[in-house]
Amino acid sequence: QVQLVESGGGLVQPGGSLRLSCAASGSSRGCNAVGWYRQAPGKQRELVAGITSVGSTQYADSVKGRFTISRDNGKNTVYLQMNSLKPDDTAVYYCKCSNSLYGPGVWGQGTQVTVSS
Repeated sequence: QVQLVESGGGLVQPGGSLRLSCAASGSSRGCNAVGWYRQAPGKQRELVAGITSVGSTQYADSVKGRFTISRDNGKNTVYLQMNSLKPDDTAVYYCKCSNSLYGPGVWGQGTQVTVSS
């Protein structure tokens, strides 16, 4: 089974940037799609961005034009470049590996992103 480890979170001022990494190890069977999700306090977890094995991407409307998801197959890593960050982007960010962005899968442990002045 695949194991996922997120990194790159932290505290950033509004308008700043962060790049999150999701590194995979172990068997990647069934890992046709990788998504970045976030969960803010008191809110449901939501899909932020996803990428499939063939490179198709999708984004939540709230992050279009600001976030970019990409993958480096040689490093078994998926990245989320986050620019023009807003306080509303504050959340724990998780990556998930699955057959479908909206189905069950394997989750990482999460990384905190805080956008505040």
